[in-house]
Amino acid sequence: MNPSDFQHEIIHQSLSWEQLVATIKWDTDGLVPAIVQDQGSKQVLMLAYMNQESLKRSLDSQETWFWSRSRQEYWHKGGTSGNTQQITSLSYDCDGDTLLVMVHANGPACHTGRISCFYNEVNEVDNQPTFNNNEEQHTTPSNSGKDRFAILAELEQMISDRDRDRPEGAYTTYLFEKGIDKILKKVGEETAETIIAAKNQDNDELRYEVSDLIYHLLVLLQERKLPLDDVLAELDRRHERPRKD
Repeated sequence: MNPSDFQHEIIHQSLSWEQLVATIKWDTDGLVPAIVQDQGSKQVLMLAYMNQESLKRSLDSQETWFWSRSRQEYWHKGGTSGNTQQITSLSYDCDGDTLLVMVHANGPACHTGRISCFYNEVNEVDNQPTFNNNEEQHTTPSNSGKDRFAILAELEQMISDRDRDRPEGAYTTYLFEKGIDKILKKVGEETAETIIAAKNQDNDELRYEVSDLIYHLLVLLQERKLPLDDVLAELDRRHERPRKD
């Protein structure tokens, strides 16, 4: 596919390939920064650089291609790991000097195995920034304005880290080492215990058992390398929104 044939879907403007290239403000090395964002979760996944050829390859394949400044070569995201990024839309900012690439991510974006490259949180304590790199910290649900489902993303990331690192003595490591049959057995057990708690009309017990069930389902998704975002996207497709008049 020629990029000019694909630009109506990706760029959403009536531009020829030549016009698009002319519109983007390439730096002195012929590069433009490209911010990659997940279409479903809206999480910023990574920042990389494109030149004209990698942009062309991205439009042709509908998957992200970049130019590596350190290796001085083109790289197809996920070409080796399998963690490809399927492009759903591509746009540029008001100045034409930054690209925004919306993607469906088929796995973690970061080489560390994390979902996003932006996992180092900067907090301000006594006007001094501190860097938080605790990959197992958890947030307490509140009405503070934070994403009430953020804990699911954090838990998914922790489980992914456990799968990669396999720290000795961790329960999640134990599940992965035992394999799919053990994980499925635990999902079945937690499902049964959830049903019993609901039948007993005990909400404290139900809350506890549902939490166990969700955790083991996330372990199952990681074992099968099926991102939670895929499940959320499926729910989104099934949900019929009311039409606006």
